[in-house]
Amino acid sequence: MCPPAIAAETTAPTSLAPSSPTIALDASIDTSRPGFAAGASAGWIRSGTVAYRRAGLALFLAGFASFSLIYCVQPLLPAFAHSFALSPAESSLALSLTTGLLALSIVLAGAFSQMLGRRGLMFGSMLLAALLNLAAALAPSWHGLLAARALEGFVLGGVPAVAMAYLAEEIEPSHLGKAMGLYIGGTAFGAMIGRVGMGLMTEFASWRAALGVLGVLCILSAVGFLLLLPRSRHFVPQRDLSLSFHLSAWAGHLRNRALLRLYGIGFLLTSIFVTLFNYSTFRLSGAPYHLSQTQVSMLFLAFGFGIVSSSLAGSLADRFGRRPLVVAGFLIMLAGVLLTMASPLVAIAGGVALVATGFFIGHSVTSSSVGRLAGLSKGHAASLYLLFYYIGSSVTGSIGGWFWEHGGWVSIAALTGALALAGAGLALGLPALAESGSPKAYNPKSSSPKSSSPKSCRPDARGSM
Repeated sequence: MCPPAIAAETTAPTSLAPSSPTIALDASIDTSRPGFAAGASAGWIRSGTVAYRRAGLALFLAGFASFSLIYCVQPLLPAFAHSFALSPAESSLALSLTTGLLALSIVLAGAFSQMLGRRGLMFGSMLLAALLNLAAALAPSWHGLLAARALEGFVLGGVPAVAMAYLAEEIEPSHLGKAMGLYIGGTAFGAMIGRVGMGLMTEFASWRAALGVLGVLCILSAVGFLLLLPRSRHFVPQRDLSLSFHLSAWAGHLRNRALLRLYGIGFLLTSIFVTLFNYSTFRLSGAPYHLSQTQVSMLFLAFGFGIVSSSLAGSLADRFGRRPLVVAGFLIMLAGVLLTMASPLVAIAGGVALVATGFFIGHSVTSSSVGRLAGLSKGHAASLYLLFYYIGSSVTGSIGGWFWEHGGWVSIAALTGALALAGAGLALGLPALAESGSPKAYNPKSSSPKSSSPKSCRPDARGSM
């Protein structure tokens, strides 16, 4: 599952249509320094330069390593259940604990990166997570494996939120979209290869060997990341930010009804996606299909449809509006869920592909809308979106085990289908909220939710959802 590409946006110039996407900086970036916003003279990393290629490759490695480590256990859940004599719900904790701790640590990482720096925090997170994956491979007991996976999720929080901030700070704004695409491509590639690769290696060796090989690959990726990523030029440590600053910023965003809808949509999207994929592995490895580990892992090639759909979602949102795209994403997921209720394998595969397509459409549009509605403290708004996003994966992914054990696939389809309908209903309320003026820029340094920022830092309240 790709991470949210939460791009902070500013007011579009008057020469552009209101819905034209523009890239802005996180509110934590010191744009007041002389020359910072002066384009090339500010020391931006520009497209076509060696530094740009190095940064793009480094962030691709970061995306690959972090998301392959997070989701590598998903195709292994039946193997865990067999090795440790677990129920499906119990085996799902190997993923749910990881994403649950990841949700918490992302919120903290965004704040700590303001004090500790971007590059070092990302490298440390990647290296520690890879070492913990090796520890999980060697764990003699189920509880030892869970402890390693939980810690792995916690330390990985230093990558997703901080990577976005680094790109926004260092890449020239007109070239930021392409650089962000490389990072998102890395996350998608890692999420897919981590799943498919685990299945293939487990078929010919063991799940322990598969986790160990991935751990070594991600250690090498971390070293490559450190060697390639250019040092920060625009980052200024902010060690004087108090706890009250962060709490007031988060509280301000939680009072924004439009953002709350986006957070709820993120929760529902990942709840459906992870739950369906978690228990599809149990369904296909059991009667009447009895697919091998390799054959089950091929299910995750459906991510390819999602990668394509997410790349098209931005232009479609500009043409048709954001709300229709999010609603369409949920309806496509619902159609996919219904199709998986059929017995033929080809129908199940088609349903899974539809769910992946709808998920990536809704996810890419929703996550990019957070910056549009956040105003100031966009980093805090982004971290809250990621918090809800991964809580959905963690909580609903485990609860789905109860539905699977007590009602089989019909119960899983009923759960995910109901969540898809709820998501479509929630998305229908987005345009009125976005255009009514409720998503005002929030400045944690003031007592009012209205922004005191310069015009260039305010979201385009005219932009349609």
